[in-house]
Amino acid sequence: MRRSISTHDRRLFLGALGAAFFTTRGLFAEELIRTPPLTEGPFYPDRLPLDTDNDLIVVNDGVTPAVGEIAHLTGRVLGPNGSPIRNATIEIWQCDAKGVYINTRDSEPNGSRQDRNFQGFGRFTTGSTGAYYFRTIKPVPYPGRPAPHIHVKVKRGGRELLTTQIMIAGHPGNLRDGIFLSAGDPLDRELVQADFRPLPGSKFGELSANFEIILGRTPDEETLLRNRSANR
Repeated sequence: MRRSISTHDRRLFLGALGAAFFTTRGLFAEELIRTPPLTEGPFYPDRLPLDTDNDLIVVNDGVTPAVGEIAHLTGRVLGPNGSPIRNATIEIWQCDAKGVYINTRDSEPNGSRQDRNFQGFGRFTTGSTGAYYFRTIKPVPYPGRPAPHIHVKVKRGGRELLTTQIMIAGHPGNLRDGIFLSAGDPLDRELVQADFRPLPGSKFGELSANFEIILGRTPDEETLLRNRSANR
């Protein structure tokens, strides 16, 4: 029987594996393995919704929630040494439960079946712990993408630091999805997956998922390194 391994446990295992073999993947054995980048895809919102907060289930002051399995997505944004990244803006976007994005190239041809109660896009800015939180729906597959996924973009200081996607751990469509396979070797592919598990105590069948985002050097760190180099 396949045992489910959390994203946190995967990172501990992969970090230990990297240290044991002292690979050049992170250059230094003590570095965490960085989150693999994946394509932005064609449906990043071309017209941002009026509501861009971190609750994608309810639009503005609406009372009707989006269709789908509610999922609470949490995690942290960390540097390669495990230090939390403050003031990083996390953006997520995904299709609704009927497979429609809010991008006009997708939503206008499919307007009759689009879930107007699903925000489709959200933002969150990290604090001192690097933590983030979104309330959204469990992603679903759609024609052309057998792997359900949530798109993620991380920005800081006016720069885009990472664009990637979160897949459902162990979903049968993953191994038929070219973008999932493009993440790299099996270890890299583990790092773009998250377990969507029942939320303890939920009376409505809600789910929780945790996805740690490991970045390379931030703009501040690059500036510090350049200054050090110039002063030598």
